[in-house]
Amino acid sequence: MILIIAEKPSLARNIVSAIGSMKRNDGYFENSEYIVSWAFGHLFSLADVEDYEDNPDYKWKMDNLPCFPNKFKFNIKKNGKEIDKGVLKQFNILKTLLNREDVVKIVNAGDSDREGEIIVRLCISNGLESEKEVYRLWLPDQTEETIKEALATMKLDKEYDNLANEGFARTYIDWLYGVNLTRYASLKTGTLLRVGRVIIPIVKAIYDRDMAIKNFVPTMYYGLWSNEETKGELVELNSKEKFDKKDNQKAQELCDKYNSVDAIVTDKKVKKDVMNPPKLFSLTKLQNYLGKKYKIGMDKSLEVVQKLYEDGYLTYPRTNSEYLAVAEKDKVKAILKNIEKIGYPVKFKDKKTIFDDSKIESHSAITPTYKIPSKDKLNQEEFLIYQTVFKRFVAVFCSEDCKVEKTEIKISVGEYEDFVLKGNIIKEAGWTRFEEASTKDKILPDLNVGEKVNTLFKLKEKETTPPKHYTIETLNNYLLNPFKEDKKEIDEQLNNGELGEDDAEDYKAIFEGLELGTEATRTGIIDNAKRSEYILLKKDVYTILPNGEFLINSLQQMGISMDKYKTSELGKALKKVYHDEISVDDSVLIAENEIKEVFQKKDVAIEKDTDLGFFGDVVGKCPLCGNDVIRNRYAYGCKNYRECSFKISSVICGRAISKSNVEKLLSEGSTALIEGFISKKGTEFKAKLKLDKDNKIIFDFNN
Repeated sequence: MILIIAEKPSLARNIVSAIGSMKRNDGYFENSEYIVSWAFGHLFSLADVEDYEDNPDYKWKMDNLPCFPNKFKFNIKKNGKEIDKGVLKQFNILKTLLNREDVVKIVNAGDSDREGEIIVRLCISNGLESEKEVYRLWLPDQTEETIKEALATMKLDKEYDNLANEGFARTYIDWLYGVNLTRYASLKTGTLLRVGRVIIPIVKAIYDRDMAIKNFVPTMYYGLWSNEETKGELVELNSKEKFDKKDNQKAQELCDKYNSVDAIVTDKKVKKDVMNPPKLFSLTKLQNYLGKKYKIGMDKSLEVVQKLYEDGYLTYPRTNSEYLAVAEKDKVKAILKNIEKIGYPVKFKDKKTIFDDSKIESHSAITPTYKIPSKDKLNQEEFLIYQTVFKRFVAVFCSEDCKVEKTEIKISVGEYEDFVLKGNIIKEAGWTRFEEASTKDKILPDLNVGEKVNTLFKLKEKETTPPKHYTIETLNNYLLNPFKEDKKEIDEQLNNGELGEDDAEDYKAIFEGLELGTEATRTGIIDNAKRSEYILLKKDVYTILPNGEFLINSLQQMGISMDKYKTSELGKALKKVYHDEISVDDSVLIAENEIKEVFQKKDVAIEKDTDLGFFGDVVGKCPLCGNDVIRNRYAYGCKNYRECSFKISSVICGRAISKSNVEKLLSEGSTALIEGFISKKGTEFKAKLKLDKDNKIIFDFNN
C-alpha cells in the first residue's frame, strides 16, 4: 500500500478525486492500492522556552533568556496551553497508518514549498517507527490531470532535503528571534511587543515613511511653464530650470527671454511598433494589481487565490516568478486550446519573456489551469480575481498584436532649452482588448519639423512635496527588493539609457534572499502587524499606528536593531542553506550571535548610557511623597500615581534617560553629564538633569 499524507484536507480530497473509487474512513480514504490521509497544516510546533526547563512555571522571566536549545523540540500543536484534541486525534490516525505493515511506501504531499515540505516530514519523523521509502508529490496545480501525472513521476523525498533544511533553518531562526526578543522587549516595556525577523522591518518601513511625511518641511520655488494650444491640442512645456523664491527677478528675466523667441519643432521621430503585453503574475504582482485597481487587501486576495488553487482553477499561488518553465510548454499549449474553444484569440508563443528557467526558483507564474470555471461556480470576488489572472494569460498569448505609433517631438525654445515630448497612438488594439495598457503618454498635435509651437511662459510657484504613504503596491515592491535604488536614481538612469526594462535585479535579490519575507509568508506577517495594531490599512494605503510607533521607538531605545539589513543577511543565510553552501546549524549560529549582543551586559559610561531598565524596576524614592519611583511604560513615575504627580519622562529631547541616571538624580539631585540631547533646531547638546526647588526636572549647563 502507498500512504499519501496531504498537508490539508482540501488537497486530500483532490487527490482522492484524481485517484477515484476510494472508501472514506475516520481520518483517511482507502482503496486496494492507496491510502490518503491529511494534516491540518501544522500538527507540530516548536516547544516553548519553558519546555526546555526541568521545572517550568510558564511565567515569562529573564532567568531563562536568552534560550538557545542544543536540539530544537517539536510538540503537538496546542490550543492555548492545552494540546489541541482534534490535532492529536489526527496525528494518532497518521501514526497508525504510517506503521501499518502493508504500507510500504509513504508520499509527502505537502504544499510545494519549504513550509509544506517540513509539515509532512514532521508528521512522518514523529510517527514512523521503522524505515520506509518516502516519496514527494510535487503539485504546481490541483487539477486531476496534474495529480495523476505527478503520482506517476514522483521522486524520492530525500531529493528535496535542501528545501527541507531551508524550511527548518527558517523555523529555528524565527523561533529564536521571536521568542527571545519578544519576551525581552515585553519584559523591558511592560507591554507585549511582537518582535520578529520580518515583522519589525515591515513596521519600521511604514514608520520611517510616515515620520518623513510628518517631519517634512515644504520649500517654495519658481518654475517656468507654458500650456498653450497648437493645432487644437494643448502643448505643456515644463522647464528644467528652478529658482529659489528669493530669486524671483532672475526667474522672471529668464521667462522673458523664453517668450522673446519662437518655439520650433526641430526633430520628429515616428515609429510603428508593437506594444508587448505585461508579464504573467507572481503573487506579489497580482496582489499589487488587485490592491491598486480594486482596493483588495493582501490577506483577502491570497485567501481567494488559495481557494481558486485548491479548487483546481489556478496554479500554485505562492510564487515569486512571473515566468513559466521551459518544461511547461506542452501543458500551456493544451490550456490554450481550451481557451481558444471558448472564443478567445490566443496562440502559443515560445518567447524568453514568457519561458525562462533562470527566473524560476520553485514555482512558475500564476496561470489558469485546464479547468475553466463557469461564472455561476464562483462568487463575485472569486470571479473577479480569476478573470484578472485569466485575462492576463490571454493578453500574454493573444494572437493579435497591439500595434502602436510611437511619436517623439523635440521643441527648441531658441537656444535656451530643448523640450522632448513623447506620445503613443494605439492603431490596433490587440491584447489591450483584454487588459488595459499602462501607457500614460500624452496625445500630441500633428506637428512637423520647422513648424512653430505656440508658447507663453509664465512663472509658476511650486512646492516640494513630501514622500507618499506606502500603498499595497509600493510596500510590496519595497519588500521584494528593499535595496533597489530610489525612484529618482532609476528615472535618471532610464532617461540616460543606462537601465533597461529587464527585471534581473529583482530576481537576483529574490534568489539571494534579500527580499523581506517571501511570497508564502509576507501576507500573513503584514496581517499580524495589522492585528497587533502596529499598522493600519485603509483602502490600499498603509499608515503607522501609536502602538507601531511605540514598538519601533522602544526597540531603538533597547538597541534592538531588526532592520532590513539584518533581516536580509539572515535571508541570504537561508538561501545558502538551500544551496547547500552552509548547514542548518551554521545559519542558526548566525542568529544566536546576533541575539547574544542584545543580552550581553556592556560597560557603558553613564554619560552615554541609554538602558531604561525593566518595567516595574524601582529607581529611587519620590522627592514629593517618599514612595517608590518605578519604571513605567513611558516614564519613571511615583508608585502613588493616583495622588502624586511626580514623574520623569524616559525620553527627553530625543535622548533616552537611563535607569542609572535616574537613580543618580533621585539620590544625589543631579544626573551625570548626558550626551546626545537634540534641540528643536536639530542641534545636538549635552547637559545634566537636576531637580529644582519645586522638584521639577530642568537642564543644568554648568561645567
